[in-house]
Amino acid sequence: MSVPSANLAMPLSTEQLHERISERKALRRAATASFMGNFVEWFDYAAYGYLATVIALTFFPQTDAASGLLATFAVFALSFIVRPIGGLVWGHFGDKYGRRSALSWSILIMTVSTFCIGILPGYNHIGLWAPALLLLIRLVQGFSASGEYAGASAFLAEYAPEGKRGFYTSIVPASTAAGLLFGALFVAAMHAFMTIEDLHDWGWRLPFLLAAPFGLVGRYIRVSLQDSPKFLEMEQRLEAKECATHAPVRELLTVHRRAVMIGIGVTCLNAVAFYLLLSYMPTYLSTEMGLSERDSFIASTVSLATYIGLIFLMGKLSDRFGRKTMLVTASILFLALTFPLFGMLGNTSLAVILMIQIAFGAILAMNDGTLPCFLAEIFPTRVRFSGFAFSFNIANALFGGTAPFIATWLIQLTGNKMAPAWYLLAAAAVALVAMLASRETAHKALQD
Repeated sequence: MSVPSANLAMPLSTEQLHERISERKALRRAATASFMGNFVEWFDYAAYGYLATVIALTFFPQTDAASGLLATFAVFALSFIVRPIGGLVWGHFGDKYGRRSALSWSILIMTVSTFCIGILPGYNHIGLWAPALLLLIRLVQGFSASGEYAGASAFLAEYAPEGKRGFYTSIVPASTAAGLLFGALFVAAMHAFMTIEDLHDWGWRLPFLLAAPFGLVGRYIRVSLQDSPKFLEMEQRLEAKECATHAPVRELLTVHRRAVMIGIGVTCLNAVAFYLLLSYMPTYLSTEMGLSERDSFIASTVSLATYIGLIFLMGKLSDRFGRKTMLVTASILFLALTFPLFGMLGNTSLAVILMIQIAFGAILAMNDGTLPCFLAEIFPTRVRFSGFAFSFNIANALFGGTAPFIATWLIQLTGNKMAPAWYLLAAAAVALVAMLASRETAHKALQD
């Protein structure tokens, strides 16, 4: 006997209603936990970037200003060397033992290492041990951070309802930009309300010390979460088959090599553009374009605010139009507009520079609002964390963390202030080729 169609519209039972409410609460907690970890990580990176000149004087006082700045950015870049290794370690751990456990440990290690920078003596107190310990701590940070972005994105993609994965995973890049923005505002407040002497003596340490309360709150939220539904389903299937030899890294590097190569290629643009436009740009505007520190800060803050404001919209648009459409469009826009926009940065008013920064922020948001979901969708559940973490961190190690150093070095080598633009163009070309070789992943269930 057939069921009347009217039954399909019956109201939810009390039990079903409670289940829906519980699912929504779990999704909100997962989103909050993902946001907090990346926020802490990128607040630290913002503080390091915006205080680069002060840090250079504290840890590299024996060099000239340009060499000290290069050394500071070199330490920043070297912290990315361990990211591919960390990506494999955290990815394997997260795919084998759970996303929640991996994310809980990664935020704890990040919090402790960031706090250690805040209490690290300078060169005048312990000599060469100061820059050596700074590098060691940054390496630990790089290792812990390698699991953050990928793990949080995979976690949210597996929690999000069908048709809204792009929107929910865009929380992750939004949290990175929020950390950068808060870091920039915090450093600006220090410059405004502290004397130069106090800033150089002890004030620069404050942003790093703040990692402790932020990170501990984030860890508490993560520990109290249940693991993602997709991961729990996979565990049940493995137990039913009595399969105890789940080796995510081996499977990733043998079965899913094509997806890894596509992931590395498309992430090149994210890596270079993010660090050039949101981290290195204040230094570029002030040191190369002669803009005052105040104006370069305003321009970069507007760019960050635009990026954050648009990132959720871009994630939602990727749910509607597809990941490939959005990422290909972003690559083409970077190829078409990067050189003209960079060329207009010199000898122009602050208003024009603000418009340029807004344009860059919008194009970058189109790429970054879509990328986390795309990387989560091209890998199946068994290797999702590993595949995302490895491909994302390889690209960031080679091209992202080195971007400020390479941009500074290219300008000094060529004497051409447009050198960073050519670097960004090359990254956009690589990403376009990778996306053209990929398939559309939206409007489909996550791979199992």
